[in-house]
Amino acid sequence: MEQDLINYRKSYEKSELLVENVPENPLELFQKWFHEVDTYFSDDETNAMTVSTIGLDGFPKNRVVLLKRFTYEGFIFYTNYNSEKGKAIEQNPNVCLSFFWHGAERQIIIKGTAEKIANNLSDGYFESRPRGSQLGALVSNQSEVLPNRSWLEEKLSKLEKAFEGKEIPRPDYWGGYIVKPVEMEFWQGRPNRLHDRIRYQLQEDYSWLINRLSP
Repeated sequence: MEQDLINYRKSYEKSELLVENVPENPLELFQKWFHEVDTYFSDDETNAMTVSTIGLDGFPKNRVVLLKRFTYEGFIFYTNYNSEKGKAIEQNPNVCLSFFWHGAERQIIIKGTAEKIANNLSDGYFESRPRGSQLGALVSNQSEVLPNRSWLEEKLSKLEKAFEGKEIPRPDYWGGYIVKPVEMEFWQGRPNRLHDRIRYQLQEDYSWLINRLSP
């Protein structure tokens, strides 16, 4: 099978990103872009991001997860700590996050270190989840091989009966990570492939070095 994609082209013309207009802290620019995309480009799932890890087999692996909170400290998402990504983070906490908002012709690439958040924070988020999502965390041995789909559905059915009328506790193998950034790159599409790329790098004094990169 072969398909020629050389004529797949798009001209990016919606906005610009200039060094003289960016804040000193990249988290402020992230917040601005996030809210602009969320407000004006509702077709994008704004909080969907790609998490890249180095797996136990030595290969990088990407997957899309949902960002659930961001602060000046970093970016928080939740997962099964025993999953493939959880095991990869335990071995090597250096990860990369990326957001691609095609409607706004923007992307953000974030290098940082991941660490588990406090148990009480994971408890609070777990309690806020829909009941079906809570049960899903108990049902799934994430990334493990399944015999078939029916096995998963039967396990869910048994747990629904077991927890009928009861609170569902957060399993200790499920919780949040915070990714604390050390580098953030903001990409704004521009005509003729001369895209704007602004990079922030964290310095020893916790200030941010800002540079424009060649497209």
